[in-house]
Amino acid sequence: MLAGKLYTLEQEQTAGEAGTYQVLWNAAHPVFEGHFPGRPVVPGVCMMQTVQELLEKLLQKKVLFKKASQQKFLNMIDPHVHPRVGATVQYKLQDGEIKVTASLKHEDLTFMKFQGTFVDA
Repeated sequence: MLAGKLYTLEQEQTAGEAGTYQVLWNAAHPVFEGHFPGRPVVPGVCMMQTVQELLEKLLQKKVLFKKASQQKFLNMIDPHVHPRVGATVQYKLQDGEIKVTASLKHEDLTFMKFQGTFVDA
């Protein structure tokens, strides 16, 4: 949905139940015209969709978001200031669900932390 449009992956490293990615935001994407004019910010829903897409890439299948046990948006991502962010996604299969821990960061600056559950689509 967003991959190749709002963002592209510059790097990808996977090992077992974890993936580390380098995400490059497309500052020219139309979403930034309305969010917000003159002060572009990656919308929280787009951050969450990016996490879901990275999880799907890691699992090689479609998933559905079920619930968030913890979801914190700690800093705004301005695609001009932080055009590249690191994303980490870790999962564990438990009782038919996919338990996920994810974050979006740039060096020591954390933009989003997430813990929650997905299920197979």
